[in-house]
Amino acid sequence: MELEALKYPIGQFETPAHYSQQLIQSWIHDIGTFPSLLTQTVESLAAEQLEWKYRPSGWCIRQVVHHCADSHLNSIVRFKLALTEDNPTIKPYEEALWAELPDMNSPIEWSLILLEGLHKRWVALLENLSSEDLERVFTHPEQRKTFTVWQIIANYSWHCRHHLAHVNQAIEAKGKY
Repeated sequence: MELEALKYPIGQFETPAHYSQQLIQSWIHDIGTFPSLLTQTVESLAAEQLEWKYRPSGWCIRQVVHHCADSHLNSIVRFKLALTEDNPTIKPYEEALWAELPDMNSPIEWSLILLEGLHKRWVALLENLSSEDLERVFTHPEQRKTFTVWQIIANYSWHCRHHLAHVNQAIEAKGKY
């Protein structure tokens, strides 16, 4: 399989041109169901299987699970900044370096528990946003772009599906990478 297809098994994220309430609900559903889908996918894996990678030079399953907790924790903070401040500039972080920190060797259950609670609160927030809230923005300094709340909901729907596909890909590869 080509490296690009291994990196982006569901395709790269493309910012939608518009949104509808139906799309918003679909994206929130993806975010809401992610923790249980991820848990179901990894709960029976042995320790050595958690080291399987989804592609050459990619993260192992354990790192993907911990990355999702880190990323989604950062995301909810960014949502709250956008909802409470006028066009805040968010703080980027070096996700590749975070994936190398010592806590990445901790049990994945810790991140799965974090994701479960975090996503419940996140969904409670997202389900109660007004149309004005959905248009609020933050600026990403590295990308030099402003993003609306609704665009970030779409992005994190993709992010959940993207990393779940990575985990499934690593399981299917059975340690090949």
